Amino acid sequence: MNGEAEAVSVPEVIVALDYPDPEAAFELVERLPEGTWYKVGLELFTRGGPPVVRRLVDEGRHVFLDLKLHDIPNTVAGATRAAAAMGVRLLTLHASGGEAMLRAASDAVLDANQRSGADTRLLAITVLTSLDDASLSSVMGEGSGVEQAVGRLAGLARESGVHGVVSSVGECRAVKLACGPDFLVVTPGIRLSGEGAQDQKRVATPAVAKSAGADFLVVGRSITRADDPSAALERIRAEVG
Repeated sequence: MNGEAEAVSVPEVIVALDYPDPEAAFELVERLPEGTWYKVGLELFTRGGPPVVRRLVDEGRHVFLDLKLHDIPNTVAGATRAAAAMGVRLLTLHASGGEAMLRAASDAVLDANQRSGADTRLLAITVLTSLDDASLSSVMGEGSGVEQAVGRLAGLARESGVHGVVSSVGECRAVKLACGPDFLVVTPGIRLSGEGAQDQKRVATPAVAKSAGADFLVVGRSITRADDPSAALERIRAEVG
């Protein structure tokens, strides 16, 4: 490698459907263009369940199911098969679940994809963007820095057959250099210039995420709270286009 991360030409924007009820989420979906990617997280999935995912898939939307699976290998493998059967394109699980769990999920999704012709890919959660060095050290002990933890967990995920990771923009370039340009990096914490960080500590603009090599940008409030969500989405796409 030449020491520089290879940036994708146009990162895909994923709209975070962080809503307390399904109907509010679908009101937004109806205002955005076809072919848009959507993140379904824990709150919406807990309230609406698999019907929310199936409706999105049936309408031709691309679904990023962000459940952050973390359990014994057999349980995570079963959940992975279930997600693939729903037509989910991206699914998250915690890298800290360990090699056996990651490999079980990787084997399960490979089998599910071969059987159904699906294209589900796994993403390992490294360090949540709500954590910084100080808060991570309070959990893991002194000297547990975010960058080192992300690098270690990303390497474990790659070796275990996982397709990519979720990490902040700040660690994106290092992940690409360590794991290769084809290893997916999905970056949450995307904010337009002038917006606050809210409950996340490691945030960046779309342009910075693109230059770091991110493959997908997860955007929530900048779109969902905009007066014109479609215009906000196009503004972000233009910034990285």
